[in-house]
Amino acid sequence: MTTLTFTLKHFPAQRVDMSPLICSKLEGLDANAICAIELQNGKSKVRVDHLFYVTGSNTQDILIANSSNKLDFIGKELDGGSISVQGDAGAYLGLQMKSGSINVSGDAGLYAACEMKNGLLQINGDAGDFLGGALPGNKQGMKGGTVLVKGNVGQRAGDHMRRGQILIEGNVGDYCGSRMLAGTIAVMGNTGRYLGYAMRRGTLLLWNQPQLSSTFNDCGSHTLAFLPILFSSFKSLDSRFADAQAKFDRVRRYGGDMAETGRGEVLVRI
Repeated sequence: MTTLTFTLKHFPAQRVDMSPLICSKLEGLDANAICAIELQNGKSKVRVDHLFYVTGSNTQDILIANSSNKLDFIGKELDGGSISVQGDAGAYLGLQMKSGSINVSGDAGLYAACEMKNGLLQINGDAGDFLGGALPGNKQGMKGGTVLVKGNVGQRAGDHMRRGQILIEGNVGDYCGSRMLAGTIAVMGNTGRYLGYAMRRGTLLLWNQPQLSSTFNDCGSHTLAFLPILFSSFKSLDSRFADAQAKFDRVRRYGGDMAETGRGEVLVRI
């Protein structure tokens, strides 16, 4: 069976809801049935074959080729299989993803990995605001899984994050780890202002010294035995996090946010 491929014919003028095109929803459908699926496109609905050339038959291995940042909700509630995106992805990439893998060769929009539960989501370009965050009005963000971003990330990454890990090779914007409840966010690049704002628990692992607020206490330098174990878990990733040069176990530890429970930590490489 060959990869089920959706090749975008032209960039749409309005945003497209791609949530019907996931492995479990397409399983058992023939080519005609897949082509007849209707996608929300702005205020109207359009058939899949009006927007895409459709080839292949393996519904557990999906490729979206010539992709655009107007394609929203790619991999929403994905619960198995894999989705590859050649090009950019729109907002809500991997929303509430349960298992499987998503790989994007370009950039992703707002709310990528929002309320993600499990699986692997890799973005080879940049990601927008609220990576791994919660939907507006909700208080539970990312609950599990791994997110890897090779570029830069916008503001409020990991907002309301509860579990899982977010690995960022580039820079991250303001309020990284804001209102974080648990989990790990690792940033190789620079971090913006208000790092760990109102975080209750969890770990922010940094390669560069951040600008911290006065509600974080300097707890001194430490050699932490769990860090080599953590880095060993990154070996299977296609990332700088898997490089031997990225490993360290000696850190400066800061505890906070003391305006909340104060049980979170910021670990900075020294």
